[in-house]
Amino acid sequence: METTKTYDVIVIGAGHAGCEAALASARMGLSTGLFTMNLDTIAQMSCNPAIGGLAKGHLVREIDALGGEMAKVIDRAGIQFRMLNKSKGPAVWSLRAQADRVLYRIRMRSVLEQQRYLDIKQAMIDDIVAEDGKVRGVLTSWGTFYLARAIIVTTGTFLQGLMHIGHENFEAGRAGEFPAKNLSGNLARLGLSLGRLKTGTPARLDAKSIDFSRIEVQFGDDPPVPFSHTTDRIVNPQLPCYITHTNAETHRIIRENLGRSAMYSGKITGIGPRYCPSIEDKIVKFADKERHQVFLEPEGLETTEYYANGVSTSLPYDIQVRFLRTIPGLEQVEIMRPAYAIEYDFAFPTQLRHTLETKVIDGLFLAGQINGTSGYEEAAAQGLMAGINAAHLVLNREPLVLARHEAYIGVLIDDLVTKGTKEPYRMFTSRAEYRLLLRHDNADLRLMEKGHAIGLLDDDTYERFVQKRSAIAEESGRLGKVRVKPSVINPLLKSLDTAEITEDIGLEQLLKRPEITYAVIKQVAPPETSLREDVERQVEIQIKYQGYIRQQMETAGKLSRLEDKKIPPDFDYRGLPGISREIFVKLEEVRPVSLGQAARIQGMTPAALSIIMVALEKMRRTRFA
Repeated sequence: METTKTYDVIVIGAGHAGCEAALASARMGLSTGLFTMNLDTIAQMSCNPAIGGLAKGHLVREIDALGGEMAKVIDRAGIQFRMLNKSKGPAVWSLRAQADRVLYRIRMRSVLEQQRYLDIKQAMIDDIVAEDGKVRGVLTSWGTFYLARAIIVTTGTFLQGLMHIGHENFEAGRAGEFPAKNLSGNLARLGLSLGRLKTGTPARLDAKSIDFSRIEVQFGDDPPVPFSHTTDRIVNPQLPCYITHTNAETHRIIRENLGRSAMYSGKITGIGPRYCPSIEDKIVKFADKERHQVFLEPEGLETTEYYANGVSTSLPYDIQVRFLRTIPGLEQVEIMRPAYAIEYDFAFPTQLRHTLETKVIDGLFLAGQINGTSGYEEAAAQGLMAGINAAHLVLNREPLVLARHEAYIGVLIDDLVTKGTKEPYRMFTSRAEYRLLLRHDNADLRLMEKGHAIGLLDDDTYERFVQKRSAIAEESGRLGKVRVKPSVINPLLKSLDTAEITEDIGLEQLLKRPEITYAVIKQVAPPETSLREDVERQVEIQIKYQGYIRQQMETAGKLSRLEDKKIPPDFDYRGLPGISREIFVKLEEVRPVSLGQAARIQGMTPAALSIIMVALEKMRRTRFA
């Protein structure tokens, strides 16, 4: 087999996972080849034209703090930004941005093309070649062979992709694109177990046929808050979204035609996303609900195309038109692209290490929807970590694994490799045990040190971060020392309808009151030099939630001690008395690397964990006797 070229790292697929993986590898100085079936669909937003949202926004901020690209690109392509959950505590605040789909794709491709050490090639990969349990290279559909020391597979929905519209189905990776037909068989031959998942997308509508006067308008934040820690301000024009609702007539049409739905007629065998159901699913499973929200989201600044968020479906085209036209504002609507469902192959993620390297083939990494996740953000986070760890493998460095108390990225990957998934996995804040530690606002404080250490964060960005961190510490220290007299503060406390004081009070103690903000503190005792808004916000949050944050840090510290108790890769669970067959099978499948990971395996009992702990202690004593 003649070698065309040799790379340190090869990335298969140029979706959101592939882009981050390739950039990470190349930015760490490794020769990287990014292979995609179509150069024109790099970073394509194949579903909703948005980045972020509940918990997903946290992932994007973390990607940025580590030196990834998604946040910067959406800041350049965003056309509406909204901070969600502002009425609740800061642990669940989350940023979401509508994107100009074309601008997003163009900007990401431009970044990739300008990246040193990175080649981008249009080619279909048919085979991953491995010898003696290690990757060797990839073979394209036209017979060219490329050597590689590490390979990252980020194929999205393209593995044996099958699209459904009603009873019609056809092979496709997404609308208008060929599927990857041979790679699934190749992965299976390499020893990976594959399953089948399903996702879907709603129709795209022509704005010229929508009566916006009949539906609720939803504006973004003014001024818009950027995603990236390096973006000073958003410069794109901002567009509104719109909200309308289904009704009894909508539901009647859908209910009477369930037999023509690809999902309800048995045409689809893959398991769909529980948390983003089709409109058919909503009508059936929530039959008592009189209406469901429909968000009309612009697809860009220079197009009339709107995304109908909330009515994903696999019903046939004629039924799509009928039920859409029962919705207020859409009575005369014209469909520009029909909704469809898509099935695709995925690899059960318990076959991965925390680095996202497969257990069966050294140097083979998987990232994105191939691991059973849904969403651009989950894919990008995995791609970044796979790119970092593939580079570390080639460079013979220690892998980067984020703990659950360090990042939502750590929660995401640990959930996948420890618990696995049989349905499309979506990130939620509720999945994190330490969500007060993993806030949207402190991603840089948690992760920028790591991003700089591995070489993905440039010196200028890091220096700006160091200055911010110092400013937070200095101002927090000042508030802990300065006290004010009743005569100074009581008039202000009275105007805020909060209890007055009878003796001197520290500014830190004062700021802990719910009614007191940092703006009030500035009125009473301003700092010597003005502070950046993000510094002020961080000081306020850290002081107001100080007790809760300390409590979660102590809990995380106790549980992290279980992570320090490592389990040898060849540990034999068969000889352990009292371990049930069910738990034994899961232990063999996951092969946990620590007691902490073993404790998180679904079905694990305290008794079984104690048995493992005793066996490990006996092994340790025997080894050191």
